[in-house]
Amino acid sequence: MTFRGVHHVSINVDDVDTAGRFYIDALEMTQLARPDFGFPGMWLRCGEQEIHLIKVDGHVAPKGQHFALRVDDVEAARQQLLAKGVEVSRVLEIPGAGRQVFLHDPAGNMIELNQPGSVERLA
Repeated sequence: MTFRGVHHVSINVDDVDTAGRFYIDALEMTQLARPDFGFPGMWLRCGEQEIHLIKVDGHVAPKGQHFALRVDDVEAARQQLLAKGVEVSRVLEIPGAGRQVFLHDPAGNMIELNQPGSVERLA
């Protein structure tokens, strides 16, 4: 079996329209056509991958759980988001791993923006 990367990540949200606007407007993702599965949701293009939003009534974002989006320049991405009124953490330097910031979508889901460094591979 050969894995070629992550195709999509499914994110639970309490309000698909509000969360979708955030991913489109703040994170500059593109909305994709989505089949009717009988429940509300939205598919978004994020680079070569997809983010799938799924409506879950009463959703409470899990503490600490997050997904990371790779960026070329984390400080530039942070400044763009701050200019759009998005609350973003300060840049964190992880020795040997890179730079990162954290933010939350309107449903409370944590998102990391990651500018990778060079990471040693374990044997």
